[in-house]
Amino acid sequence: MSDLQVKMQSLSEDFTKLQKELQEAIMSRQKLEAQMQENLGVQKEFEQLKDDETIYKLIGPVLLKQDRSDAESTVNGRLEFIRKEISRLEPLIEETQTKIEKKKSEIIQLQTSAQQAGAAAGAGGKPKAVAA
Repeated sequence: MSDLQVKMQSLSEDFTKLQKELQEAIMSRQKLEAQMQENLGVQKEFEQLKDDETIYKLIGPVLLKQDRSDAESTVNGRLEFIRKEISRLEPLIEETQTKIEKKKSEIIQLQTSAQQAGAAAGAGGKPKAVAA
């Protein structure tokens, strides 16, 4: 395998690895977004409850009575954690996208130089028959 092929193989592997990382980060963000929507829905439900209504928490197959302030605190804590995780993922996603674009341009540049080298090598040889 020529040096050019080895370099192209390495760039392609790096590109594929970066795409996989990006896909995983985006999937994680989507999962967090879904969890945030669920918790925002629960938060809205709390707002509609009357003060004397009972809140139950499902733990395994059992419903346990829960204090309203504890339930609200738990949901607010989850929302805060989810927002922090999304904030942590955003720069990672942007950085990975930048790396992918850089790798893509390296691949294109290498392909272009390989085509030019092939054309230059072909121009110095015998004339080729062209079918009309």
